[in-house]
Amino acid sequence: MKLVLFDCDGTLVDSAGLIHEVMSRTFDAFELRRPEAGATKSIIGLTLDIAIARLLGQLHVDDRATAMTTHYKAIFSSVRSERIFQEALFPGIAEMMQVLAARDEVLIGAVTGKSRQGLRHIAATHGFDKLFFVSRTADDCPSKPHPAMVMECCVEAGVDPKDTIVIGDAIYDMQMAKAAGAGALGVAWGYASVPDLVEAGADHIARVPADIIEWMEANHA
Repeated sequence: MKLVLFDCDGTLVDSAGLIHEVMSRTFDAFELRRPEAGATKSIIGLTLDIAIARLLGQLHVDDRATAMTTHYKAIFSSVRSERIFQEALFPGIAEMMQVLAARDEVLIGAVTGKSRQGLRHIAATHGFDKLFFVSRTADDCPSKPHPAMVMECCVEAGVDPKDTIVIGDAIYDMQMAKAAGAGALGVAWGYASVPDLVEAGADHIARVPADIIEWMEANHA
């Protein structure tokens, strides 16, 4: 069996616009200067409180970052309900997932900095409800790049990390995969640059979702 673990934001869905808007409104509420869009993209994938601390220029989560995290969560659903900020699948993702789901030797999972509720929303919205055999979220494990999300999914699925592939768009995904002893497949359509993904340990870069299937067939037959 092979276990394929997907990141969510920037890998399956394009959520940068939504995340940046909610983050901007959160900074407004605390009378702080809005972060640049590039800065927001750079923290996508981290657990929310750590992401906010990073945007504040802090190494650790303090009371202000905790309060901002609470505010962000409180307004997230209302911002997401605005049509312009819907989290759409990247082109080709739905078709690629259907191909993987049809393979008896492949188990599919999710490892995401989203909350459990956030992952459920994405799964329900895009018909992935029954697709994820295992999943770990920010509610379950330490933030990426800690390997816990991958390790716990491997234990639950009964698959060794060496037979596991982590697919993501962030350097944190690549670092997490390597720390867990799993394969690391970066995607070029997300929020980190290809050179950064390679430097973080990516074994391969998928330029389009169909490349994921081709790479798996060539390397994990």
